[in-house]
Amino acid sequence: MEFLGISITEWIGYAASLGVLLSFLMRDIIRLRTVNSIGCFLFVIYGFMLPSIPVIITNLAIFGVNVYFIFFRNRDKKQ
Repeated sequence: MEFLGISITEWIGYAASLGVLLSFLMRDIIRLRTVNSIGCFLFVIYGFMLPSIPVIITNLAIFGVNVYFIFFRNRDKKQ
């Protein structure tokens, strides 16, 4: 399936890259990690569509680190 001559898999890859890139422009660390998590999640989907185990594993790990810092580490600082 294609849109504008580009496969859906490629569109997801471009969206993932854009998400990760945009995350580095954030000043607020929670917003950075949230946007980066979206990019990583899209990369996981992209990895399954390719299929590419290294892409899946790496981005799942980064996604997990982001979730930890967003939900657990940040909660510890507030208490």
